Amino acid sequence: MWIERDWADALTTFARRFPAVLVTGPRQVGKTSLLRRCFPDANYVSFDEATLARQAETQPDTFFADRPEPLVLDEVQYVPALFRELKVRIDRARRPGRFLMTGSQSLPLMQSVSESLAGRCGILEMSSLSWREARAAHPRLGDLDFLATGGFPELHAGGPLTAADFYPSYVATYLERDVRNLKQVGSLRDFDRFLRAAALRTGQLLSFSDLARDVGIAPNTAKAWLSVLQATGQVLLVEPYHRSLGRRLVKSPKLYFADAGLAGHLLGIRDRATLLASPLAGALWETFVVGQVVRTHQVRRERPPIWFWRTPRGDEVDLLIEHGGRFVAVECKLTERPDDAATRGIRALAAFYGPRTLERAFVACRVPHAHRLGPDGIAAAVSVDGLVAEL
Repeated sequence: MWIERDWADALTTFARRFPAVLVTGPRQVGKTSLLRRCFPDANYVSFDEATLARQAETQPDTFFADRPEPLVLDEVQYVPALFRELKVRIDRARRPGRFLMTGSQSLPLMQSVSESLAGRCGILEMSSLSWREARAAHPRLGDLDFLATGGFPELHAGGPLTAADFYPSYVATYLERDVRNLKQVGSLRDFDRFLRAAALRTGQLLSFSDLARDVGIAPNTAKAWLSVLQATGQVLLVEPYHRSLGRRLVKSPKLYFADAGLAGHLLGIRDRATLLASPLAGALWETFVVGQVVRTHQVRRERPPIWFWRTPRGDEVDLLIEHGGRFVAVECKLTERPDDAATRGIRALAAFYGPRTLERAFVACRVPHAHRLGPDGIAAAVSVDGLVAEL
């Protein structure tokens, strides 16, 4: 079963404008499937095959002579030397849509692209399914069921594969294929423990010293390993927002897994029931909401302009989205009946910076119908799809 992806239009547009297109993102989010769906007549090569990767790097003339364009080059992070050859070939003939590439390690890839293909390559950063994409295929899919399952396309394609089957294989493949190739990691067993310790902290302030202590590694190692999770698209860090008013605000970032379902699997959550029974249900809901906001901006090819706000005394707004110098403030609450207390952080923000700082404010929760909260209606209680529609 094919699930339509929001990235399809951007991909075909880029292929009409650039000689090369690179689709990055975590493993198994559908990068290759999207390319093959949009360009069914293109020739396909996977550099997961070591012999092909070696030929592309050592005998590029032979490699390209045997394969007519357009050419899909899958997992190009395994052949970093290929980018210099692509630059030479593109400069000889700048026809659009010649090379369509995928890669699962964004940081090394971006370095290669910036050095060799600047101005020649369109770049799309892709994520797992959004709830909107999944519900288009499965209209009865509930938000908590989707959160517990996760957004990896294979889990929604109608096949026999279950989340209990998928995630152990996914984590093992991720460790063997992506992590092993990055020099910062010496022990895959320790890194697996680190991955699970990071999942415990999704939606929370990040302390490298606490994380390192729980895993039994040095804080500098924890920082290096977190950069691996970022480079492979598994996590993102949201920085605190502060304006210089002579007051100290919290400076630690918040950690989020890119896919809440993967975080839930690492925490032992298998379905809606175990999600609701978990003490981390609220943090996973926040992870889910932030992930949907990030996907909305990625599809627009925008860097997500997001922060969080928190003071030492505990006033907090989960998410600030910048719009022209003002902010959309979002609180994330796993409830169907939010009350005025859900707007406490938003009110504190408005008092701290002034009400003109806020463009709009929302409480992202599980309400069936949007409504205003508080006597002054400072925020609207909305569902997650309602929030995304407002952005």
